[in-house]
Amino acid sequence: MQEEPQNPNPTQEAELVIRNSVEQATDPLTLKSVVSLGLVRSVELHLGIATVEISTPVSPDLYPDLGNLIQNIESALMRTSLVREVKTRVDAMAPGEQADYLKALGHLDRDDKKSPFPPSTRVIAISSGKGGVGKSSVSVNLALAIHKLGHTVGILDADIYGFSVSSMFSDIGDALVLANTVVPPRVHGISLISAGLFAGSDQPVIWRGPMLHSALSQFLNNVAWLDPEYLVVDMPPGTGDIALSIAEMLPEAEFYVVTTPQVAAEQVAQRSALAARQLKMPVRGVIENMSYFRGDDGKKYELFGKGGGEILAESLKVKLLGQIPLIPMIREGGDMGEPVVASNPESEAGKAFFDLAEQIVALGPARRRREALKIS
Repeated sequence: MQEEPQNPNPTQEAELVIRNSVEQATDPLTLKSVVSLGLVRSVELHLGIATVEISTPVSPDLYPDLGNLIQNIESALMRTSLVREVKTRVDAMAPGEQADYLKALGHLDRDDKKSPFPPSTRVIAISSGKGGVGKSSVSVNLALAIHKLGHTVGILDADIYGFSVSSMFSDIGDALVLANTVVPPRVHGISLISAGLFAGSDQPVIWRGPMLHSALSQFLNNVAWLDPEYLVVDMPPGTGDIALSIAEMLPEAEFYVVTTPQVAAEQVAQRSALAARQLKMPVRGVIENMSYFRGDDGKKYELFGKGGGEILAESLKVKLLGQIPLIPMIREGGDMGEPVVASNPESEAGKAFFDLAEQIVALGPARRRREALKIS
């Protein structure tokens, strides 16, 4: 006689549903599953009430975005018909659990590697011959535009002396510092590291070259970047110690040069491009910022001259990838912490940054990774 199939255990079914539901919740800081990171110790269901024990890698009051973490877990559980209420308890992980958390992040000590990033990460270095050309606003808005195109993005403010990237965002959370590792805050969906996160906006950085090299090394190797598809690097203006360090630490970096329409500015910008090439770094394109101002009458007014970007691109034998208009919205967005791509993506400037992002993405990687440059 054929045996009849046994009915599944309702309790086991409920446990499976609850487990699958909580696995769908993501940590807002890392965008990884809360279960894979060990942030959820247990979930108990009784009479429609789910009691969740959450464990954070640092003291709960120091964990960035704890409120959204709890909300994500509650929302995932409330999507099931089994749960009508969620209660949470939060405590801190033990030291051994912290190590498991870092391992789950996929962050390893890569000092002996050729790069702190996998070959799949494209490093986009935004450089200029001098300051005052809007390089940082280009870096920030480009990073946001690439992310909005559907890619994971990090932004590194490598201008240690003149850090400004962090001041262009109004809602940056705290970084998570755990042992010798920093998990960067996430703003508008992108991970960000800048000296401005650790120093006051009015605090000068007075360091010699070796200290700059050490700081950049820590920003790369001691930060859990979570292997983004793109890392946008806001370079300091001109040539110097940081450019040399970038060539050594990020040999896969692609350089994009920001200039203004002035012919004199083009001549200065060319120096940073030629320096990159001397360091065997590919120069992929030119970005002309402050190209024109559009008046209320709809006409373009070329306040800073014309042709600088085209001349530079032609001399370097690369494409002029973008011409960004000069509009108060870009300056105001930087001052108020709301970049134009985030606050007004449909504006003329917003569309210009999206077009620039699409062109850079379409270029593809410059080359396969080579051996790191050794500088003595």
